[in-house]
Amino acid sequence: MRVRTTGPIFRGMRRSTTNPVVLPLAFGLIAALIPFVALRAFGHRHVMFGLNVHFIGVGVTALVAALASLALTIAGARRRDGRTVIVGTAFSVMAALLGIHGLATPGVLVGMNGVIAFTGGATLPVGAAVLALSALPGLRRPKSVRPLLVLQAVLLATVITLGTVGILFPSVVPSVPETGSREAVAAMLIGFGLFALLAIRALRTYLLTRRIADLVVAVGIVWLASALAPAMLMSFMELGWWFGHAFELIGIVIVTVPVALDLMRSAQSRPLVGDVCGADLVQAEEAFLGSHVRALTLSLARKDEYTEEHTRRVALRAVQVGEELGLAGGRLRALATGALVHDIGKLSVPDNILQKPGPLTDEEFEIIKRHPEWGDRMLVELGFEEEIRHLVRSHHERLDGSGYPHGTEGSLIPLDVRILAVCDVYDALISRRVYRDAWSHERAVKLLREESGTSFDAKCVSALERVLAAGLEPVAAAV
Repeated sequence: MRVRTTGPIFRGMRRSTTNPVVLPLAFGLIAALIPFVALRAFGHRHVMFGLNVHFIGVGVTALVAALASLALTIAGARRRDGRTVIVGTAFSVMAALLGIHGLATPGVLVGMNGVIAFTGGATLPVGAAVLALSALPGLRRPKSVRPLLVLQAVLLATVITLGTVGILFPSVVPSVPETGSREAVAAMLIGFGLFALLAIRALRTYLLTRRIADLVVAVGIVWLASALAPAMLMSFMELGWWFGHAFELIGIVIVTVPVALDLMRSAQSRPLVGDVCGADLVQAEEAFLGSHVRALTLSLARKDEYTEEHTRRVALRAVQVGEELGLAGGRLRALATGALVHDIGKLSVPDNILQKPGPLTDEEFEIIKRHPEWGDRMLVELGFEEEIRHLVRSHHERLDGSGYPHGTEGSLIPLDVRILAVCDVYDALISRRVYRDAWSHERAVKLLREESGTSFDAKCVSALERVLAAGLEPVAAAV
């Protein structure tokens, strides 16, 4: 039987699969390294720019940060999204510190003072620290918005008050941290650590969503981090010190634009928060995995409603188990996609067999057993990656070689496939079918335990039990 992929559902879908990550990551790495290369090549060159340049340049940066803060804070408040408000708070504090830093430029509006060194050294570490708070679970609750707005106002008032006092009474604020001092190095390292945390969050989000905007956020965070070293280790007579101010401005723009645009999406990825999970990929499949996956699941739903609902529940469980077992973002994304389409080969199974209200004959079961290979063949024609196709063609394989279609066994079955196999069987057992009642949770788990180490991977069974015990499992439909 030939698998058809030429109908209206599939037209235009060839090679419309998930984009490879290697090329975007390579460009992202090159973009992230630009400031470090520039600092290395030109940073120590001696320059003599007028202090007015500093006054204007920092003023522009403060204005950009203030606009970013205003946009994000208003959007977060309207949406009752505390995580967005805290991002706006971070930029507001940075804007205030930068504004004072610019105003404190010696020889423009005021004389020599310690405020310029203090605010210059505090802007990036403080901003990174506030941004890092965006991952706190409590910020997901709408009731957190009002306290965060109050916090933003208090922080702004505090920074502005201290800055004003420092400018009016220069002796109050010491000129710390001194360039290259232990305090400066400590602040730099703390800032690097916080920005590294933020960059890892954004990069993990990109590996899950494959949205270029999420990768851009990671690059922007690195640009912000690159401004730390010149701020702490160089003097205004070195070109690198001026580079640092430029990197800070560019980093703010690079981070803010995609974060703001993300708020307009139906399914947000929140790269600064880093809380997108595998379940999000399944629940918003078209937004995160692409219209080609959605088209396949819709086609399967038209063919057999039970099979489509089953694959969705299996996909949800599989990614939860994958996260429990520590799968990396790329593998988790492939698992979500593969699990959603793992039964797509049943599109080629005759209706009278797929929906038969009774036990299958040996001949009928032999036809059913071909659906993994039919699904694999279909995904080949549509241009899906091998990692996803392997999940589709191998989800009925068993560790002891008793599965089908190839009787693969042991270490030749990857962890992703083992996860899918366990979740597939569990959901099939607890679902009611027209020819049998649903098994109880306890009975289904007992069978999986009994066959752990023979048919099923014991780690995957245990992980599934932990997921179920935590109440994360989707409810099986009574079909």
